[in-house]
Amino acid sequence: MRLLEHEAKQILKKHAIPVPEGEAFAAGQEITFPPPAVLKAQVPIGGRGKAGGILIADTPEEMGKHFEHLLATPIRGYTAAKILVEQAVEISREFYLAITYDTAVKLPVAIFSQQGGVDIEALAQEQPDAVVQMHFSPLRRFPSFMGRELVSRAGVSGKLLIQLGGLFARLAEVFLDYDATLAEINPLGLTTQGRLVALDCHLDVDDDALPRQPEIAPIEKEQGRFSGGREVSEFERRAQEIDNMDHRGVAGRVIEFPGNLGLIIGGGGASLTAFDAVRQHGGQPANYCEIGGNPSVFKVTELTKHILSKPGVKKIAVIMNVVSNTRVDLVARGVIKGILESGLDPADTVAVFRVPGAWEEEGFRLLDKYGVPYCDRKVSIDQAAQRAVSSAEVA
Repeated sequence: MRLLEHEAKQILKKHAIPVPEGEAFAAGQEITFPPPAVLKAQVPIGGRGKAGGILIADTPEEMGKHFEHLLATPIRGYTAAKILVEQAVEISREFYLAITYDTAVKLPVAIFSQQGGVDIEALAQEQPDAVVQMHFSPLRRFPSFMGRELVSRAGVSGKLLIQLGGLFARLAEVFLDYDATLAEINPLGLTTQGRLVALDCHLDVDDDALPRQPEIAPIEKEQGRFSGGREVSEFERRAQEIDNMDHRGVAGRVIEFPGNLGLIIGGGGASLTAFDAVRQHGGQPANYCEIGGNPSVFKVTELTKHILSKPGVKKIAVIMNVVSNTRVDLVARGVIKGILESGLDPADTVAVFRVPGAWEEEGFRLLDKYGVPYCDRKVSIDQAAQRAVSSAEVA
C-alpha cells in the first residue's frame, strides 16, 4: 500500500523529520494557506512534476486556478481527490535518502546521494559513484553513527554530516516501525537558512503487515482517496480478510478477473507461470491467487469456498511448484473441505490438482478417496494448466 504524500508526511512529522508547512484540501474547501505556495496533486505515483501534477502559485488568483485545474486533470491515469498546498521553500541543495529492502541479501538497505530530485535507478547506472548504500540489521536498527558513516562515503562532512546522519536514523525508524517496503525522501532540501526539509516523500507499507498497523490500516479502507488506476474489489478485500484470519502461511492474495476457472496457485514465479499458462491455453481465469508457507486447513478451506462463491465459477485448478515448506496433504484437505462445504462434489469441481512435494503421498491418498484428478512432478505446470483448461471447457 502506498500512502499519499500528505499522509506520509504526517508520519515523518511524528518522527521529527521536518516537512514544509502545508495542508491538504478537497474540492469545495476554502484554501486558507497563503501564497506563494506549491500545489501538489495527491495521487499514488511518482514523477508528478513531469506529468503536470505540481504547480507553483504566487497569488491567490493563481492558487485558485491551479487548485481547480489539478482536481480536474488526470495525472497518468489518476485523478486527485485532494491537493496538498505547501509553503514555498528556498532551496540551496537537494539530496536523496531512502530505506528499502534488498531481497537478494534479505536485509534493509540505506541509500544516499548528493543528487536529489532525480531518478535514482538511472543515476546509479549512469554515475555509480554518485549513489552509496549500506545494509543493516533490523534488530540492530540504523543508529545515527551509521547514517553519518554512509553520508561521509558520499563526500559530505561538517555540520551537514551530523544533520543528515540523525535524519537518516529517524527515517530508518519510520521504515521499521511501519513495516515499510520503501521509505524515501526525494528530494530532501537544504534551505538557504541551513535547515533540512523533506520536500517530497514516498512511504510504501507491506500489505501483509496492515493488520498490525492500526494507524495505517484504516487509511487503506478509506473510499475516495483518489480515483483512477485499479481499486481493490470487494471479492479481493474478502480474500485479504481470509488471509488475515490465521497467521500461518499465505492464502488470500487474490486479484479478480472475469473468467470462469478459479485458481489456487503457488506463490512467487510459479504462480505467474501457472496463470500465464492457463491463459496461453485459452483458459479464462476467474482470479489470480497465491498460496504458500504452509497455510492451515482452515485458511485453504475458506479460500476455496470464497473462490467458488464467485458467480460462474464451477471448476478450480490447484497448481503449485514442488513444495518443501508447504504440506501437500493440508492443501488437499483444505480444498476438499471447502468444496464439500460449498455443497459440491470434489471429483467434479477440481479441474486439476498439481502440488508435488512434502507429504504428497498422504495428500494423494486423500485425493484418491474423493476421486479428484491429480498429477505429480512428472507433469509440468504448463501441462497441468492445459488439463485444467480442457476440464473447464467441458464443464
